[in-house]
Amino acid sequence: MIVLATGNEGKAREFREILAELGTEIVSAKEVGVTEFPEETGHSYRENALIKAEHVAGQTDAFVLADDSGLEVDALDGAPGLYSARFGGDLSPGERVEYLLDKLRDIPQSERGARFVCSLVLVSPGGEVNSFEGVCKGEILFAPRGRGGFGYDPVFYSHDLEKGFAEATSEEKRRVSHRGRAAQELLRWAKRSSASSYSRFSANQQVS
Repeated sequence: MIVLATGNEGKAREFREILAELGTEIVSAKEVGVTEFPEETGHSYRENALIKAEHVAGQTDAFVLADDSGLEVDALDGAPGLYSARFGGDLSPGERVEYLLDKLRDIPQSERGARFVCSLVLVSPGGEVNSFEGVCKGEILFAPRGRGGFGYDPVFYSHDLEKGFAEATSEEKRRVSHRGRAAQELLRWAKRSSASSYSRFSANQQVS
């Protein structure tokens, strides 16, 4: 079993889809009784992901997977970055998107470059830590488009897809997204490790 150290159901759904080929049960932290997470005080995405992973790992004997990700906007000198989930203060997701758009109100399209960045951390029951990175480049739209996705997806235009993340299908998004690319790195690592103690990650095998 792999426990996802997140309370974000959108993220949990994406991870279940992306990692389905591992052939193992993937559950959320809430499903194993973990409902609170420590403050993310790290100075990088990896450090924040490790804080969450080790917190959940201390309460279960399963593998734990955590991610930390953020939106980095060129015109805002890389903000909101590590503070993407708290950008603008205590706002709803929709209000946070509007706050971002207001910050970029006078910025022309040619200067609205942005990227999503993701760091994944996998902690084994024995405490071994492996990490994986993913980046997706694009730009910020002038207004929300599409009905899918979550977070900043409605205003993020993917250069790879030539459409907004919220306009893409789930399969399209996970193929090129920061989270999808980091997860693909994990899958490639799992396949390379098939002769080791991590052979339990091979397709059609169950993690115990």
